[in-house]
Amino acid sequence: MGLDLPDLHASALASTRRYMEGIGAGDWDAGSPCEGWTVRELANHVVAGNFWAAELARGKSIAEVGDRLDGDVLGDDPLDAYDESGRLADGAFRAPGAMEAPCAVSYGPVPGEVYAGHRFLDVLIHGWDLAQATGQDTRLDPHLVEACWTVVEPQRDLLIGSGMFGARHDAPPNADRQDTLLAVLGRTP
Repeated sequence: MGLDLPDLHASALASTRRYMEGIGAGDWDAGSPCEGWTVRELANHVVAGNFWAAELARGKSIAEVGDRLDGDVLGDDPLDAYDESGRLADGAFRAPGAMEAPCAVSYGPVPGEVYAGHRFLDVLIHGWDLAQATGQDTRLDPHLVEACWTVVEPQRDLLIGSGMFGARHDAPPNADRQDTLLAVLGRTP
């Protein structure tokens, strides 16, 4: 793939952090572009995913993690929970050998590089979802969008067929890369 996935993942964490920071007190119960999830549930998904990444990228199995990351992991300070989860996930992906080591994810095991790519995608796109749901600027960093496209494009059919994204939309012919990426991943920009 030729991408520095730990750096891209860290950049996606920073990008989504600004959206987490911009969530207003009255936004947490609002709906999100992810069907059936409120803003809080979506943010919880991202934070829990970061905590899972920290465990699985360090070689733990799903069974070893068990149910301790189930439920609400945001607590009373969602931004603090986001920061802590991001720090742990970032550290796990930057550990020596992490990109080559197998990760026992639900669809794996897969090399750390594949899992890091999927976490990068998840964090970046759900950042857009949070921005969209809370009326924030939804323009993503073009460098991150291009890198995300590089991750998505070769596995597009697999990702769409996974059920993890909404139904694919066709982007208009004049759509830019961000809008094309979002449409492929079931979003309506």
